[in-house]
Amino acid sequence: MTARIQTWGDAAAIGLSALCMIHCLALPLLAAALPFLGLFTDAPWVHWVFAATAAPIAAWSLSRPVSEGRRNWTLLVLGSIGILLLFLAAAGLPGQDSETPLTILGGLLLATAHSLNWRKRSHEH
Repeated sequence: MTARIQTWGDAAAIGLSALCMIHCLALPLLAAALPFLGLFTDAPWVHWVFAATAAPIAAWSLSRPVSEGRRNWTLLVLGSIGILLLFLAAAGLPGQDSETPLTILGGLLLATAHSLNWRKRSHEH
């Protein structure tokens, strides 16, 4: 049962990372064609919502011990760096020009950590 819940957590986190990247890459293109969508491309709250949603899921999913009772610190650090980058991008640090690259890099690192975690846990059984 725990393995299924763990798998759900990784799948949800990967899905959220994908949504974040779609927002970051596709929405500006759509906003050029449909001005209404432009309201969401630069809205700071959207980035904060993605980061604030991803952080607890990542913390829960990546910090869970594996079958031997140990944590995979490499994946936990990789995911933490991804979350940090998402929050830095949401805050506009170090500058607005780095927001998109930081968001994409953070999302990719986080998705990679969850994918590796999912793969590792599926091989345990």
